[in-house]
Amino acid sequence: MSPSSGISRRKFITGSGAVLVASHLTAQSSTAPSSSFAIKSLPVLSGQARPFTTAERQARIEHARELMMRNKIDAIILANSTSSSVYFANLHLYGGERLWALVLPARSKPFLICPAFEEGRAHELLASGPIADGDILTWQEDENPFILLGTGLKDRGLSTATIGLDEHMAFVFSEGIRTSSPHLKLVSATPITAGCRMIKSAHELDCMRLACRATLLVYRAVAQSLHPGMTTADVHQLIAAAYRQVGFDGEASLNVDEYTALPHGSRQPQTLREGSILMLDDGCSVEGYQSDITRTFVLGKPTDKMLSVFDLVRQAQTAALHAARPGVATATVDAAARKIISDGGYGPAFKYFTHRVGHGIGLDGHEWPYFVRNNMYGWDLNPTLAAGMTLSDEPGVYIPGQFGIRLEDDLVVTENGAELLTPQCPSFEDPFANVS
Repeated sequence: MSPSSGISRRKFITGSGAVLVASHLTAQSSTAPSSSFAIKSLPVLSGQARPFTTAERQARIEHARELMMRNKIDAIILANSTSSSVYFANLHLYGGERLWALVLPARSKPFLICPAFEEGRAHELLASGPIADGDILTWQEDENPFILLGTGLKDRGLSTATIGLDEHMAFVFSEGIRTSSPHLKLVSATPITAGCRMIKSAHELDCMRLACRATLLVYRAVAQSLHPGMTTADVHQLIAAAYRQVGFDGEASLNVDEYTALPHGSRQPQTLREGSILMLDDGCSVEGYQSDITRTFVLGKPTDKMLSVFDLVRQAQTAALHAARPGVATATVDAAARKIISDGGYGPAFKYFTHRVGHGIGLDGHEWPYFVRNNMYGWDLNPTLAAGMTLSDEPGVYIPGQFGIRLEDDLVVTENGAELLTPQCPSFEDPFANVS
């Protein structure tokens, strides 16, 4: 689970703890966190990542064109920086309030709208991607870029066309397009963007598996480096050092004791003590593809109640995994996990299991579809799973004022079912026993 509050999913402070090393941790001196042998012993994994090729991105554009024709959409517009512009064209467009827009027509050559003073940079950006021959249309600072965009569409015979807008487009841009080109029919581009991005290729899955493996290795190394008295700020240093060692950009949030009952935690400074329950959440990025993993465990000896809740949450995670397969509604997967928790005494509905069972994941930490009834009121209220979809599987039980336990791994839907991209947490007492 990634924070959806004002705190970025990659800006939470970090931490971890583990029963399997509790006796060692208790006796450990207050050595500086960055000196951990476990962290220094982590393998460098960055060399295993393979960049995506121009040919792969060109194939994505062709697939998008097929979906446009199927959905009767004549072109899609991706404005400023979105993951979809990276997905299709390897374009990171950081224009701020200035309009940069990538236009992908179904039947003609793509074009790019950018400020005139950025034309040189625009040529450089396009040169290394799949639309190196795309047209670049420029506007001066005192000109209306939306009129220019409309002209570009008109020149391609699309003055009265159906145009899909990226769902993440800022309102100022979508409204500018609407008012400057009132004869266009503007619709959501999600059937195209999600239609392409939801189904992961073998290369994309390789990146996600590597990100997930790196995250668990980092978590384990941090767990082996903890001792009572550390603060969340101390553990943040450990996480940062560990991700530097494996070679990927990543972060993690740590919440301790009663703060684990808040699914996205708290900003309050927290200190580890003997017997603290710890919730470690987040992940890293490999070639832009995300991991999102949660492990909950104790620095010392767990209570019987903690053990019983952990077992229930693990059963719910397994139930969701077994329910996920091609053709099954995403809501069915959520229901399978929620029933286990409710039947175990922590119901009904969202009383203790307070969030959906999972979210799509890929270039964005949260993307389509969602394991919940009504699909977060997205473009399709009742989507069904297909092979190649990747989502988190993260049931939890949160007991206010006491503690919360969540287990999260990322899964991929296969031809006949689903599988986790990481080994499932084996036990509360030994959470990293199967990590290698």
